[in-house]
Parts: sequence; C-alpha cells; structure tokens
Amino acid sequence: MDLLTFKLILVLALFLLSLTIAAYSTWAERKVASIMQDRIGPNRAGPFGLLQPLADGGKFFFKEDFTPANAERFLFVLGPALVMFISLITGAVIPWGKSLNIAGTSFDLQVANIDVGVLFIIGMASIGVYGIMIGGWASNNKYSLLGAIRASSQMISYELAMGLALLSIIMMAGSLDLKEITESQTHGKLWGIIPWVSGMNWNIFYQPIAFLVFFVAALAETNRHPFDLPECESELVTGYSTEYSSMKLGLYMFGEYVNMFISNAFMVVLFFGGYNYPGIEWVTQNWGENVAGILSIVAFLTKTVIGILIFMWIRWTLPRFRYDQLMHLGWKTLIPMALVNLLITGAVILAFAN
Repeated sequence: MDLLTFKLILVLALFLLSLTIAAYSTWAERKVASIMQDRIGPNRAGPFGLLQPLADGGKFFFKEDFTPANAERFLFVLGPALVMFISLITGAVIPWGKSLNIAGTSFDLQVANIDVGVLFIIGMASIGVYGIMIGGWASNNKYSLLGAIRASSQMISYELAMGLALLSIIMMAGSLDLKEITESQTHGKLWGIIPWVSGMNWNIFYQPIAFLVFFVAALAETNRHPFDLPECESELVTGYSTEYSSMKLGLYMFGEYVNMFISNAFMVVLFFGGYNYPGIEWVTQNWGENVAGILSIVAFLTKTVIGILIFMWIRWTLPRFRYDQLMHLGWKTLIPMALVNLLITGAVILAFAN
C-alpha cells in the first residue's frame, strides 16, 4: 500500500468516525440527561434506542426545507455548510494513534503532519465563527442576528484565554507540532524527580491551571452549557438557527457535536498524552508496532469519549450564565489566570534550563 492510498483510507475513516460520534453524541446526551433526571430517555428506535440517531437524521432529510423570503439565499445556505466543513477539517492534523506497519511500511495515523498543527486548529476554530455569523445575518431575523453577535463576541473573548493557555504547553514542548507534543508526554520523570511509567508523563500534571482555563474556554467555544448564550431558548428562540429547518438545521447541530468531539480530542493531545497509555513502550517492544498502534487508537478515543461525557454532565449540572457573567469570566478571570500561569511557566523553564 502506498502513502496516498493509506491517506485516502484514513481521511474516509476519520470522516465516518466524526459523523458517527457526532450522531451518537445526540443519543448519549439524552441518555445522560435521563440518568441524571431519573427517567428512561430514548428507548423506542432499536434496542436501548440505539437507532434513534438514524431516525433523527432521516427525519431531518424529509422535513420541509424553507428559506425566509427576505433572506440572503446564498449566504443562508453557506452558513451551516461552513460550520460543518470547518468542524470536520480540523481533525486532519490530530495524531489519532501511533504508527501502523503495513507490508513493511510504517504509516502515521495522522492525515496531515504539519509543523504548525496547533495554529491550524486555532485558525480553523476562528474561521468557524463566520458560519454562525453568516447564518444569523443572512436569516434577516432579529433573534438570529442577536445570537450571531453574541457568538462572535463570546468566541473572540474565549479564544484569547485559550491561546494564552496553549502558549504554556507550547513553551514546554518547544513545538507547535501536535505529534511532537504527544511524543513529549511518552517518557520521562514526573516533575523531573519521580520515575514515571512510559506513556504517563502527561501535561495535565504540569499545567493544571492551563488545563482549567482551556477546558472552560472550550466549553464557551463550542457553545456548550453553561455558555450556550448564542442559542439561548429563553431569550433568543434558538438564536442564529431560528430560521433554519431540515438538513440545514441538522448541519448546525451536527457541526456543534463534531466541534465537541474535536475539542476533546485536541485537549487529549495537549494535556492527557494523546495516544499514549501506561506501558506503551513495553507493548511496542514486546507485542509489536501494530498492537501498540491499535491500543493507542483505543486509548485516544477512550480519553476523548470521557471528555465528551464530562461536557454532557456539566450541561445537566450547572445553570446558564448571564451574558455579563460570561464576559466577566472570560476577560477578568480566565485571561489573568492564563497570563500568570504563562509567566510562572516561563520562569520555571528559565530556572531549570540546562
């Protein structure tokens, strides 16, 4: 198998994986809600309601697709398409596992291994807000426009805190390459003192404040509760997506769930060792590269799914913020925390530099 064929297979697999996890995240969201609220949840379509996402998807396709009379038709269609496209393309630079050996050739489980993978994801996330802005403005609806304005100000505010939190990780790894950031967490001594099992030298142990800032910013970036102000039903009907129906609305909803999946995958790479797991080097040496590679994929997806479940748990635990509280948290709490953490990180690196 040549490199191009492997990359095409990997792209298709990643596309199907992202859509499948996004679809079943809608099922898991309702199941988590039902458990926390002591009710049954979806249980009609298939065993345990497992076919409910397929039923929902089919329903979206067959619903009436209408466009408001005074809407900007081209932009009205472009908005949800852009959100979905940006959500899917960001997964291209994430290393989903260690390499696999096929017919004597080693292949990395990463679609595009670029030197500036961190900047690529942040850049794509910044562009993603245009899909919401375009949809809200093109709808020619005041509620949609207010939701779009809220989304743009919210995302810009929390991207600053997220970027500052990222700088601490970049300083420690000395690279913007996500593969190198992952590999830097494979071996070493915890805090330079305690011998650590290979695959467990994770950044979360060194940068808990950066993780806290990044986690809260990720909730706001993905419009997840308690920061779902752009689509707040009690104030804005459903915000920027009020005028959407059929699969256009489905693309907005699926885009949000794909964003949640990619955001958690990004956090796993930065703070939880990526595809690393305890004893990964021993497995590679004793069981071979392919076994270690398959287990690394399982480890990566397990960490990511746990993160998604925590996002859902938070949704049904915390009340929604007021908008002034949201902006206060972003500008007056998270950004100062990230700046102080960045200064401390720089001082520690300088003090212990060889």
